Order: sequence, then C-alpha cells, then structure tokens
Amino acid sequence: MSGAPTAILLGAVLTLAGAGFDSPSLLVAGLGLIGLAVVGVAWVELARPRRLERAPAPARVVEGESYRLRISGVGARLPPPGGRLVDGVLAGPVALGPRRTLDRAIELRLSGRGRRRLGPARAEISDPLGLWARSAESADPGELLVLPRIEPVLAAGRGAGGAQPSALVGLEEGAATSALDARAIEFEVDGLRAYRPGSPASRIHWPAVARTGELIERRLVAGADAAPLVVLDAARPTSSAALDAIVRATASLCVHLAGTGGCAALLPGERRATEIEPDLRGWPHVHARLAVVEAGSASPAVTRAIRSGAVFWVTAAELPALPRALRAGAAPRYLVAPAAGRAVTFTVAGCEGWLVRAGARLATARVV
Repeated sequence: MSGAPTAILLGAVLTLAGAGFDSPSLLVAGLGLIGLAVVGVAWVELARPRRLERAPAPARVVEGESYRLRISGVGARLPPPGGRLVDGVLAGPVALGPRRTLDRAIELRLSGRGRRRLGPARAEISDPLGLWARSAESADPGELLVLPRIEPVLAAGRGAGGAQPSALVGLEEGAATSALDARAIEFEVDGLRAYRPGSPASRIHWPAVARTGELIERRLVAGADAAPLVVLDAARPTSSAALDAIVRATASLCVHLAGTGGCAALLPGERRATEIEPDLRGWPHVHARLAVVEAGSASPAVTRAIRSGAVFWVTAAELPALPRALRAGAAPRYLVAPAAGRAVTFTVAGCEGWLVRAGARLATARVV
C-alpha cells in the first residue's frame, strides 16, 4: 500500500494514538496528514479530464518545417496540481501545474524522414507530494509521414566567392555539355487517365468522355525522352547520414529540374521512371516514396530508363561510379555523391555533383 491510502491510514493511527494518550501533537499530526491526503486526492480527481483531445495531425510534414501539436483536456474542473504531458513527438515530458494547464499548443520541428508512429498523447495528473495520480489518454492518431526537405541547388562558382545561387541554366564551365539541360520540353501523349481538377480543358479526351460518361484527360510526358532523369541508388550507402543526404539531394534536384521544363525520377526498386511535370503534378508521389527509401534497396533498373536527356546518378556508395548502361550516349551524365572531394559542377544538400563526359575514363573518389 502506498500514496494517499497509506497517508490516510498513518494519519488515522496518529489520530487514535493522540486521542488515546491525550497528546495534542499526535492529534494535529494525524489530522494534518489525513487532510493533506484528502485534499490531494480531491484536487487530482477534479483536475483529471474525462478525455484528452489531440488536434488531427497532418498526414505529411516536411522535415525541419514547423508542426503545431495542440492538446486539450475536456471535463477538468480545476487546473492540475502537477504532473506531466507525454507524447511520442515531444523531445521529453512537458510539466503540468496550476499555471501550466492541459490546453497546450506546442510548435515542433521534426528531424529525420520516414514514417513516425505518433501514438496517443498521455496526461499524468498528480498532487505535489505524489500521494495520488490519475491519467488520461487521447485517441491514437496513427502515423505521420516526414518528407525529405528541399534545399537549393548551387552552381560551382569561380574565385573566392565559392558556390553561388543558380538556376543551373548555362553554367560557365563546359558550355553546352556541362550546362544542365533546362531547355523547353515539348510534351506528347502517353495514354489516358482520370481527369484531375485544375487540368486545362485542352487535355480532355472527348471521345473517351462520350464513351464512358466520365472526364478523361490525356497523360503527357516529355517528348522523345528529352527531360532530365534523376536516378537514386541506395544499394550500399556508407552511412545512414549519407543515405539521408542523397535522398535530400534527389528531392532537391527533382524540384529544381521540374521547374525548368520537367524531369523524371527513377527510385530504388522501380522499373519505370515517374514523370514530374513543370506544375509538379507527379511530385507528391515521388516525394512520399523518397521519405521511405531504405538502405540496401534494389538498384534502379536503368537499362529500361535510358534517355536522350541528361542523367543524374545520385549515390552514397564508397566508390561512386556510373553504371555501365549509362556510360554511353552523347547527353551529359552527372555523378552526385556526399562530399566527393573533387572539382564539382554543383552542390546540393551536402552532396556534390560533377560531370562525367561521354566516353571518358571514369575516375572514382572516396566518399567521406
């Protein structure tokens, strides 16, 4: 037996002893101990919420961006005398007290991509002496997907200025071959799909609408496979930090290149590249896939994804090198790796990218 029941029992014993031995000091101590226990139990019971409510969490959050956690207690009649609030996304328990109620709005910044099991929030209410404690939990909010953040792509500059912001259009070094191909892309039809709100009316395939009675639109892809292709290789990363770096670099390159005319992304385990149009319609799917990429994933099937446009091979292997299937062709080929330690064309998300000329002997660099 412990806590309030023990205090009440001990107080009763002292009170009886004081009455039996006619000792006022024992009477005062016994009654005071009983009073403390009763007040503590009453305060905790009146401050305990009937239920704990947690505002619905967004399904997706980009790592590093602010996320507001709002929790409130329903049915409490008094502020809590003490206790703590526990939640899986908090760095540690949050103290509760008469001036720190259960109605809390906490700004969080989540680090590390991937799925997060949130779990229910839990409020533990207790008196200052720890004699009595009760708890309440919120409903289970499920999972939260933390997406890799997007970082700027910086072109390697000359002189002491170092890397400088650039749209990666017309880099000074290498003229046509070393510039990242950001020319306008013509699109051609590649099948049909259900109409998506916001698509221009010119894309609607009216014969299909007449046959089915449903809005159908043409699916457009970059003509002649001229859009740049970003390929992520996560088969043998040197570390988890290097894997996270190349995932962020892949995401940043996709968003950057899509804004210059469209691109495509080929991720681990996939056999076909996903097109990302200039309006980023294909981007949410790719972004979510990047959030859950794991080390040791099967290398992308590049033999079926070779294009006439530029290819960016993003890898965290100890000795980064282009696959044999990508070494041919006249279009630019780029290697992107964490801190490659060599003359680079651009930097992004802690990674460095450099041009590998077609037909040239490939040099490798140790990743640190």
